[in-house]
Formats: sequence, structure tokens, C-alpha cells
Amino acid sequence: MGRMLLCLSYAVTLSACWLHAQEGAVSSSPAVQFVAVDKDVKLEVLDWGGTGRPLIFLAGLGNDAHVFDSFAPKFVAAHNHVYGITRRGFGASSKPSPEDGNYSADRLGDDVLAVMNALKLDRPVLVGHSLAGEELSSIGSRYPEKVAGLIYLDAGYGYAYYDKNHGETIFDFFQLKKQLDEFTSGQVRDQKHSMQELLADASVFEGDLLEAMKRDPSVPELHAPPSAIPTIILAINLGGQKYTNIPVPILAIFACPHNFDFDRALRNNPSLKSEVVANDAFTTSRQADAFAAGVPSAHVVRLANADHYVFRSNEADVIQEMNAFLSTLP
Repeated sequence: MGRMLLCLSYAVTLSACWLHAQEGAVSSSPAVQFVAVDKDVKLEVLDWGGTGRPLIFLAGLGNDAHVFDSFAPKFVAAHNHVYGITRRGFGASSKPSPEDGNYSADRLGDDVLAVMNALKLDRPVLVGHSLAGEELSSIGSRYPEKVAGLIYLDAGYGYAYYDKNHGETIFDFFQLKKQLDEFTSGQVRDQKHSMQELLADASVFEGDLLEAMKRDPSVPELHAPPSAIPTIILAINLGGQKYTNIPVPILAIFACPHNFDFDRALRNNPSLKSEVVANDAFTTSRQADAFAAGVPSAHVVRLANADHYVFRSNEADVIQEMNAFLSTLP
């Protein structure tokens, strides 16, 4: 349990990327270039080649695009030109200071759009793992005409689609923290309006905690991090937005429930592991249901006992689902 940064469903999708960022063998050597997306900011862009529809892979938190070196090339033969982008702050991409909105969700989405524009990629399909779901949703909600489709690889959580009926504990926590930081630093102009927003956010977060406590008195969604959160990751968390309208053809694959065999703390405690898996199944299934209900254009797939890196643990399943989805796009 201590290996998870902040919460169960959210940590599986965010911190698992950070914790396992260096795992996975490299089996392909794509062409590499650096594309300017902002003042003094260039992103590493990988090109595995191919012809046909552009397919752009976006990595999860803590990874760079090379996490797909063994997976992305498998789509080259299927009439795709396959690319990967390493987001700012990670890998060989530029690392601007974590301030002034440099890591907000829409800023990260704009980076992807800038690469698409620079390389003249017409209506690509974006494939995002984990946190990259927020970049997919940022683009799909604001510029649906610029993409042919979106594929979420265990990436459809609160940062990508916000379930207004149930909230998302860690997402709501950072929204509340952001409001508090702005208020206490004197950055607000209208204190009355700011206090109203604080009350609303505090009420939502209170509801999250009360609901979580009913399921498990230890509140598994909100564990304290084992160490200080890196500033860039904190800036990304604070820069999240509530996306609810994504009018684009979508394939959303959820690991439901996740496989927790990686967690050493659970291996010798079957009772605790059972509780953790049950809670994860509840929260992940509820989010998958909300995504399916709230985004009519989405085809939602659940892979039981899959790793957060679904494209590794369930490679054949993911390839099959992706190819089936791609074949439906005009």
C-alpha cells in the first residue's frame, strides 16, 4: 500500500506510472526529432514509420514515449503512421518551471496540438495511457474536429472524465487545494466569490471522504504520499480540469479490477488484498459506467485483473480492441 502515492483508483492510474517509469524493454529504435510547442519548450517526438492514418501515442505520468517502443510499432503494418510524444517535464523533452499554468491540462493538450500542426498531421487518432487521458479529453472537448478518434488505455479516470454524480476523491482534493492556495496567497480579486467556490469544493470533497469511509474506515482513496511529490507532478495534479463533454469516437479500456500482485505489502496479507481489490473493482467499475453513460460516443471495455499498463499485461486484447475500433473510423 505504501507504494501508492495518494489514492487507490487514482494512484493506480497516476503513481503506478511514476513508480514503474523505467520498466519495460526497448525493442525498437524510432526516428527522433524535437518539435517546438511553446517559448523555449521542445518536445521529443518519436516516429516508428508507416503510412496511412496518423496514430499518436501519449505516455502516462513519469514515462516518456519510449514506453511504447515494444507496442506502438505493431500498428505500423495496419496502415498507420505511428508517432509518440513525450510530454513536457519528462524524458528528453524540455522541462519548464512548474508555474504560470505551464502544466495545466489544456496546456498539455495544446502541446499535442502544436506537434500535430508542426508535422501537418491531419485528424490523427490519439492513444493515451493513464494521465494522458486528460490530454485526450482536453483536445477532444475543445477541438473534436481535429482528431478522428481517441483511445484511452486505462486512462478514463477523473482527470479525463469527471463523474459529477460521485466525484473523484483525489481530483477533488487537488481542486480544493488549488482554491485554498489561491485564497491564502491573496491572488483572488473577488473574495466573496472565492469563498463560495471554496465552500462548494469543500462540500464535494467532504462527500467523497464520507462515501469512502462507508466503504472502508481506512479511506483507501487518500493515503499520504511516502515522500514529497515532485513539483512538476504536483503542478500537473493542480492543473487538472473537469471534462464532461467529449464528442469524439472513443475507445476506453479499463483494467477492472486492477491486478495488485505488484504490491509486496499485499502478497502476504490475502484479507487486505481482497478488500483492496473489492474497493478497486467498485470505484473502477463505477467510473467505467459513468464514462459510458456520460460519453455516448464511447465504446467502453473492461479487462478483469489487468495491470495498469494494460498494453503490456493484456497486449493481445488491447491490440484486438484497438484494431476493431480503428476499422470503424472513416
